Amino acid sequence: MVRFSPQRTETAEPEETETAEQSATQLCPECESEAIVQDGDELLCEDCGLVLDEQTIDRGPEWRAFNASERDSKSRVGAPTTKTMHDKGLTTQIDWKNKDAYGNSLSSRKREQMSRLRTWQERVRTKDAGERNLQFALSEMDRMASALGVPKSTREVASVIYRRALNEDLIRGRSIEGVATGCLYAACRQEGIPRSLDEVADVSRVPYQEIGRTYRYVAKELSLEMRPVDPKEYVPRFASELDVPEEVEQKANDVIDTAAEEGLLSGKSPTGFAAAALYAAGLLCNKKRTQKEVADVAQVTEVTIRNRYQEQIEAMGIH
Repeated sequence: MVRFSPQRTETAEPEETETAEQSATQLCPECESEAIVQDGDELLCEDCGLVLDEQTIDRGPEWRAFNASERDSKSRVGAPTTKTMHDKGLTTQIDWKNKDAYGNSLSSRKREQMSRLRTWQERVRTKDAGERNLQFALSEMDRMASALGVPKSTREVASVIYRRALNEDLIRGRSIEGVATGCLYAACRQEGIPRSLDEVADVSRVPYQEIGRTYRYVAKELSLEMRPVDPKEYVPRFASELDVPEEVEQKANDVIDTAAEEGLLSGKSPTGFAAAALYAAGLLCNKKRTQKEVADVAQVTEVTIRNRYQEQIEAMGIH
């Protein structure tokens, strides 16, 4: 393939600016198209695929790795910054092992010196009350997120929400654990992670009512956009715990869709509605699960299952 090199201007502008201007004004010499785009290190035509320019500079590391452990051992940089740590992971850590770089044990005098250094290292990591607040809240949030099985991306969102609440002085007069739990629940709602308020309260050290009150306050003050929870988000998890086949899960989604068209979702608990839909789907598919089994998985009462179930089968026209 013939490669054409674009003409360079005489002005001493950055290379990125030149590439952007060329892609905006240059025509492809092959098909005379203006669809010139930057794809990685190459400048090419979208219509015919002709490569107009390529950068031969390798910006990656000089070493090669064939697996994750080899890549970690050869890398000379630290972990990326994260919002889940109060210092964003930028401070250093003094290893607890009393050994030098060659693996030899330190003398008693050196061990005492390293112990004092570790003590001061922990003290200087938090320079004021705000950082101590943040350190405790993020550690508590990480504990609850691990118990709930929340992914790392959602933990990052929860940490950002708590940092915003701290900057807006929303913590004053409220418990740190309560605000941290409310922020974690808000992050789960924003990221579409199906975790009910009851599940969050089970792993928290604050009462259910305080979590709900703090969550509503933080969401209002920070103008967080919270959509109503879709009961279908709970169906896959409940179906997995009940060990029902896929046809039951699909039928439960159909039941929820039919009930939603009749306007039955308004004011109903999404967990109870999803559990009742799974119970109804099990009956329709001849894969019955008892009301007690479904209620235990969804952490609702059997009365809730019966009430929602009756409403759903009436909406579907089944008697």
